[in-house]
Amino acid sequence: TARTKGAINKVKKKLQENKVSSRKLALELDISRTSARRILRDDLGCRPYKYLVEPALTQEHKEKRKTFANWIRTNFRKQETVKILFSGEKMFDIDGVYNTQSDRIWAVNRAEADAKGGILQKKSFPQKVMVWLGVCSKCVFPLVIFDEGTVDHARYIEEVLPVALKYGNHVFGNDWAFQHDGAKPHIHQLTQQWCHDNFPGFIDKDHWLPNSPDLNPLDYCI
Repeated sequence: TARTKGAINKVKKKLQENKVSSRKLALELDISRTSARRILRDDLGCRPYKYLVEPALTQEHKEKRKTFANWIRTNFRKQETVKILFSGEKMFDIDGVYNTQSDRIWAVNRAEADAKGGILQKKSFPQKVMVWLGVCSKCVFPLVIFDEGTVDHARYIEEVLPVALKYGNHVFGNDWAFQHDGAKPHIHQLTQQWCHDNFPGFIDKDHWLPNSPDLNPLDYCI
């Protein structure tokens, strides 16, 4: 009885706003939240979608993307684009992470929840570890874990690049290209020279775009 034509039309008008929640709709229309959800899903065919986070691009960034796209189309055949080895590093917190929205402890009361492990202790200054990973269209490469210290160009050349070269050659032979972002160890002159001298193909610092995590599957997917 709550899903009347008038109620459906009111909800349809509310959808023109940027943010609409089933809870607020239920309060405004004086119906249950379940009815509000059914109007959204069943009557209007809508589904809830989370915000997607993407880099804020300036006009300069956009122009560089056009230049990059033209460079890729000129220098890479379609079948060669699946032979790019993407790579990246990430700092991991040893204490771990949890999903504040989905991770729940079902219990009768708070005390029982706490007894079941409902308290997550976080250190003020947790230990962290840097991890490198490479990925391509065919596989995910072995991790390179930096146990301690910072990662400068010397460690990057010594500990990471030989791993990328070894497994890249194993997967693709001598026909593939290596990519990394604009981190300082990556754009160092000696790093760039090593990559030019050893990899069959290489997207250097003058071509790879700044502020472009959405172009690397390690950043937006894996």
